[in-house]
Amino acid sequence: MTTKRTFTMLKPDSVEKGNIGIILEKITASGFRIAAMKLTQMTKADAEEFYAIHKERPFFADLVSYMTRGPIVAAVLEKENAVEDFRTLIGATNPVEAAEGTIRNMYATSISENAVHGSDSDENAAIESAFHFSGREMF
Repeated sequence: MTTKRTFTMLKPDSVEKGNIGIILEKITASGFRIAAMKLTQMTKADAEEFYAIHKERPFFADLVSYMTRGPIVAAVLEKENAVEDFRTLIGATNPVEAAEGTIRNMYATSISENAVHGSDSDENAAIESAFHFSGREMF
């Protein structure tokens, strides 16, 4: 059996609201194994690098400000079909459009404060995981 990994961040709004435990419980109850996890805070340079793909978008400065305003929980998750299954679990970026019972439907308050990040491809999952964790930090 091959395993696949994905990357997630519980964003500052989730941490501020005390939703770390309940969101992690939902993730593990959905069959994901946590391969790495830490509470950390992104610097402005970290956020600008991590979200560089959005640099030309009008919301980039607000995104960087939001992601640096407080701690995040970064995690590498493992499960067959991890990227796709996790994207389903978190729901649409806009919580109003997110399916009932998804993380964003339950815990996000807006399209910009949407509780959680999930990698959108296997390639990005590897890049994003390596951004936050060294190989020796992943089990």
